[in-house]
Amino acid sequence: MTNAASLEPSSAMSSSGASIRVEDDRTGLSIETLRRAFADHLFFLLGKTDRSATAADYYTSLSYTVRDRLLRRWMKTQEAYRNPGNKVVCYLSAEFLMGRHLGNSLINLGLHKPVQEAMEASGLELDDLIEIERDPGLGNGGLGRLAACFLDSLATLQIPAMGYGIRYEFGIFHQMIQNGWQVEIPDQWLKLQNPWEIMRREESIEIKLGGHTESQHDEKGQHRVVWIPSRTVVAVPYDTPVPGYRNNTVNTLRLWKAEASNEFNFDAFNAGNYDRAVSDKLTSENISKVLYPNDNTPQGRELRLEQQYFFVSASLQDMIRRHLAVHPNLDNFHEQFAIQLNDTHPTVGVAELMRLLVDEHGMYWDQAWTICQKTFAYTNHTLLPEALERWPVELFERVLPRILEIVYEINHQFLEQVAKWYPGDEGLMRRLSIIQEDGEKSIRMANLACIGSHAINGVAALHTELLKQSTLRDFYQLWPEKFFNKTNGVTPRRWILLSNPELSELYSEKLGNDDWLHDLSLLPQLEPQVNDGAFCDRWRAIKQTKKQALAEYILNHTGIEVDSNSLFDVQVKRIHEYKRQLLAVMEIITLYNRLKANPNAEIVPRTFIFGGKAAPGYFMAKLIIKLTNAVGALVNCDPDVRGRIKVVYLPNFSVSLGQRVYPAADLSEQISTAGKEASGTGNMKFSMNGALTVGTLDGANIEIREEVGEENFFLFGLTAQEVADTKAAGYRPRDYYDTNTALRQVIDQIDSGLFCPGEPELFKPLVESLLNEDTYLLLADYQAYVDAQDRVSEAYKDQTSWTKMSILNALRTAKFSSDRTIAEYCSEIWDAKAVPIELQDYNPDRPNAPLRVPIRRAN
Repeated sequence: MTNAASLEPSSAMSSSGASIRVEDDRTGLSIETLRRAFADHLFFLLGKTDRSATAADYYTSLSYTVRDRLLRRWMKTQEAYRNPGNKVVCYLSAEFLMGRHLGNSLINLGLHKPVQEAMEASGLELDDLIEIERDPGLGNGGLGRLAACFLDSLATLQIPAMGYGIRYEFGIFHQMIQNGWQVEIPDQWLKLQNPWEIMRREESIEIKLGGHTESQHDEKGQHRVVWIPSRTVVAVPYDTPVPGYRNNTVNTLRLWKAEASNEFNFDAFNAGNYDRAVSDKLTSENISKVLYPNDNTPQGRELRLEQQYFFVSASLQDMIRRHLAVHPNLDNFHEQFAIQLNDTHPTVGVAELMRLLVDEHGMYWDQAWTICQKTFAYTNHTLLPEALERWPVELFERVLPRILEIVYEINHQFLEQVAKWYPGDEGLMRRLSIIQEDGEKSIRMANLACIGSHAINGVAALHTELLKQSTLRDFYQLWPEKFFNKTNGVTPRRWILLSNPELSELYSEKLGNDDWLHDLSLLPQLEPQVNDGAFCDRWRAIKQTKKQALAEYILNHTGIEVDSNSLFDVQVKRIHEYKRQLLAVMEIITLYNRLKANPNAEIVPRTFIFGGKAAPGYFMAKLIIKLTNAVGALVNCDPDVRGRIKVVYLPNFSVSLGQRVYPAADLSEQISTAGKEASGTGNMKFSMNGALTVGTLDGANIEIREEVGEENFFLFGLTAQEVADTKAAGYRPRDYYDTNTALRQVIDQIDSGLFCPGEPELFKPLVESLLNEDTYLLLADYQAYVDAQDRVSEAYKDQTSWTKMSILNALRTAKFSSDRTIAEYCSEIWDAKAVPIELQDYNPDRPNAPLRVPIRRAN
């Protein structure tokens, strides 16, 4: 970063001698005003000058400068949403993987160019400042990134909305790779101050935990239950602005931090028990410390449950408070709020809303249940049984005693109805029950979500059909009208405009405007350009620029030198056995074996790029990371390979790193076992940036293939039905091992210790799993995958044809904009309407004048 020019705050005088209006520094858009505002924040807010400021200080000052220009819109948006006629969508999610705020805010406000010029005039580089920002550690993978894309689209479509989640102090973890292993260290994303959030302590909410319940009668003689908690925790809200693209809407992401209701015990302190004096504070704050604590221990499971209830209860109480500020009662709560449950993590909200309506606000059960069902909608994100949450009844009884009673009552009344509809069908009753009686008695959260919601949706066409046929079959037969498909989408603002500005500029130039950023269906107008040599040359040049930038990043962060002219073959996502990163590693070994057998063989040079985190307690996933790095360590240095294959593992994959990776990829690996991936959104980001896909007919791959054309997609593998049939017939993975020479060689090499001579037994668990179980059918799909990769190599040799395929992939992705997804939710599930935000006090003669807020004096 270059040294900043003098940034001392200055006060200029007009020709009449009057001082320049202070408000211009908060809202003005000229280069000089932006520079002055930047300098004033540095001096007056941070107490620094250009001689003492660090790079982080410059970033912070600029962030406050940009946030100032959001505040007027933000306040006006919140004011508009208090109008009784405006229904607000509340998106409840345990994860919000937002990515960096500075760059995104600049493009949405249309300020990127003036701010860039202002920084250059101050002797600074905007790109350097953007790189300083830490990615907010509020998610792990697709679930949290989808939530972030949805918030962007809600604001861009001007839909009244709030996101609700947890302000994790350390996120999931920062991933390091040491000796090939994943090592987890705390993700201190809040180590520096976060200029994008505003704490609203006055809106804190008390959350009950533990204790017992007591029955009472109110003044009307009605039976009521009172929850007497053993402890309470305070939820403190932190609000982050979510700006729409080039409009006045700025929605809110409200994240809750846990604090103790009694932070310091003076009695314990005075008695000399100093640890006990602050124990309540430490215990309470644990709730918002880390995303998804390891649940291998009873303490970890209890903390996860506390996390989920904590943010859901706080969010629902916040909604009720907002509602009662405008309405006399809660009778029309469902007409003012639509609550979307992002997977099962917030499902406890069904019972909590019932508790709040019945216990806290005196509503009769039947009315409360009607409101509850009309308010909630549930998105299922998985077909994997282990991801459909179940909580031990014993744990609920200890942590959430009143919620358990309500769950039992919901279940009792529901099963009474089922018995009337299907008399004598005990099997159906057992399957539909919220309470699982077999083995450890537990609460099935997906069942609670289905019963307590008016809409249930999957996130890709195949996924939704499989929900109907298998996972939620009984609920579909009971309520077919509840089921919808809402194929996921991603925001083109971050994943094209921000990630790939060169490609964005090409689109806007050829279309004559940038309307495509609001409507991706305009992009197919450019399809005739595939026959324009100059256009194709520019396309290749953009891709090459992105590949070269990623190659430099790889060298700087891993020490591995890669050829930017090689085929960049990329698989970046959460590490899980069903996503089959191991299958990709097996193909690398196959290619390596070919070169060892014939070092002079002609092959298309490839750089295999992996990235993603394994859950801390997921041994097999972490072993796959180790194997990937071990294979890379051998292949990258073998003289027979001569650099024609390189294997790279990018540590700590994140949103900001994804913005580098997706535009640079030539090939997108979407190779999950058919029927296991709900949707995928990485596949969409790759395709939007011109990467071709090698994949199975799984998740949204099916719809991507339909949109981009079968000829532009490298298909392989068993279908979901064939997977089911293969397993039903008694799948024998050893049959594939015995009959496929190349496959047997690969597995024997892994088993032999070739890739880890010092620990020859290290990878035996992987081999034993493949040969004895192979749950995700890697061996069954191995040869088809290798053949598909050979087709990829053959296609890549013809760069003219490959470029045309790449262009068509990118131009045909309109369906995968999150704007389309959100528009469907609004019309079919939420009944939510756009509310354009008008800045009515705007004065064209003083375009930079701030919104004047009257000061109300205290009585």
